[in-house]
Amino acid sequence: MRLIGRYLRPYFFGMLFGFLIKILAAVAELTLPMILSHMIDNVVPTAERNVILLWGGVMLLGVLVAWGGNVVANRMAARVARNATEKIRSDLFARMTALSGRQLDAFTVSSLESRLTSDTYNVHQMLGMIQRMGVRAPVLLIGGILITVTLEPVLTLVLVSTLPLIAFVVWFVSRSGIPLYRQQQESVDRMTRVVRENAQGIRVIKALTKEEHEKERYSAANDDLSRREAKAARVMAVTNPLMNLFMNLGIVFVVLVGAYRVQGGFSHPGVILAFMTYCTLISNAMLSITRIFIVVSRATASAARIGEVLETPEDMAVLPAADENVPADVPAIEFRGVTFSYNGRKNDLENVSFTLPKGGTLGVIGPTGSGKSTLIRLLMRLYDPSEGVVLLDGRDVRTIPREELAARFGSAFQTDFLFADTIAENIDFCRDLGEDRIRRAAAAAQASTIIEEKEGGLAYRLSIHGSNLSGGQKQRLLIARALAGDPEILVLDDSTSALDYATDAALRQALREQYAGRATTVIVSQRISSILHADRILVLEEGRIIGDGTHESLLENCPLYREIADSQMGGAILD
Repeated sequence: MRLIGRYLRPYFFGMLFGFLIKILAAVAELTLPMILSHMIDNVVPTAERNVILLWGGVMLLGVLVAWGGNVVANRMAARVARNATEKIRSDLFARMTALSGRQLDAFTVSSLESRLTSDTYNVHQMLGMIQRMGVRAPVLLIGGILITVTLEPVLTLVLVSTLPLIAFVVWFVSRSGIPLYRQQQESVDRMTRVVRENAQGIRVIKALTKEEHEKERYSAANDDLSRREAKAARVMAVTNPLMNLFMNLGIVFVVLVGAYRVQGGFSHPGVILAFMTYCTLISNAMLSITRIFIVVSRATASAARIGEVLETPEDMAVLPAADENVPADVPAIEFRGVTFSYNGRKNDLENVSFTLPKGGTLGVIGPTGSGKSTLIRLLMRLYDPSEGVVLLDGRDVRTIPREELAARFGSAFQTDFLFADTIAENIDFCRDLGEDRIRRAAAAAQASTIIEEKEGGLAYRLSIHGSNLSGGQKQRLLIARALAGDPEILVLDDSTSALDYATDAALRQALREQYAGRATTVIVSQRISSILHADRILVLEEGRIIGDGTHESLLENCPLYREIADSQMGGAILD
């Protein structure tokens, strides 16, 4: 909860003012039964209309103060809760985007989505309720008890005798509820993951007729969430019935004892009526406090999950650069004995070493799971190697500031995304590149025909994830986005898999003609045709380099490469 306090600190004076208004409104509400008692016992018997109207006006004033104060304070509370939650979500999203690859793997994307949505909603609910009821309910409870002591000490003892039982119920249920709500949010994470996977893979699921299997997966996750929600609800639902039972028993005893006291002449009907009204106020205040504890229990679990992300230390800090003169002829990219593992048990890359000169082209090929994309992630420092070092222009990538490193790359991935925005905005990607650079990049990426065919050209609006485009069209726009920034290093990670061979060949020719010598290029592909003109080709298998050379030399010396070439193009050398 320290986390929440940090975000509420800027609104301290506003909250304090709101609390004062709430206290004033609650005090006005507490005076109403006393005024009513005075009118019944003292004013009405005089039969003086003016006096009765005067006290009625005082009651009306108290009602207006209570109503107006609650309205103003509630609006202020809603504003504070909204602004604080907005800041929490903003900081949480910013921290999520700064997490390293390892940290993202540890949290999982579905859990982060849940923390950003349902967890922040729970915190928002708590912030609003604490300000609306967290002051009013205690004031009504304590003030009501103090006033009843002055009205009828004996009846107050009867009523107060139930409060320890109520307090015990609140403490016990709240203590049990927080772990249950945390487990519930973990189940929300799992269901979010299943829904996310189904939404992203719906076409594959339909193609393989696995709808029933996915329904079973969803049902299992949904049933688990329902069970946990029901368990938490059952525990928390005990509170209201028990509190009502204790409070109503107290009121019953108050009525019985009050009747005897009125009959014996120790009290008056107006006092008993006021006392019963205060009993109702005290009862409602206790119920409000119970609801606060339920909401706080849920929000405490959510705040802890949010805090886990916000307080996660930086995983890949920028290391101090070594004081050494870098020769002018160093390679643009160099891997020195790089070994890496995602899970710390099995190496996904092992002892990978190679160099690539400036302006050169590197092709990477190999079976699925051989470590091709992992190599790219280490190059762009999405992960740090377990052993060895990755160098750009002779500099360890760990010593290059994140913004500088990212600015050097232009990348297109097979699983990349398009926004629900115009074609121009998707290529520009908020870089203010200008229409000329966008069109030039689109032409090189063979995407000009897409722009010409669509109504509005660059202003044509794409659907979310580019669902109104074919796979090949999406990949060409993604490549155009990578080229538009005139990167020093162009990375194409299996980003031409949906292109036909003619378009793929035209793209490779455009890259050779327009970007030769300007950009160092790394192409990861399953197609021999996409990399056969590369200056250097690496063949990976199970995280190791088993082939290294040009297309011609690998055909002679690498059995796996020759097997792939034979299966795709009969081992021929194509232009």
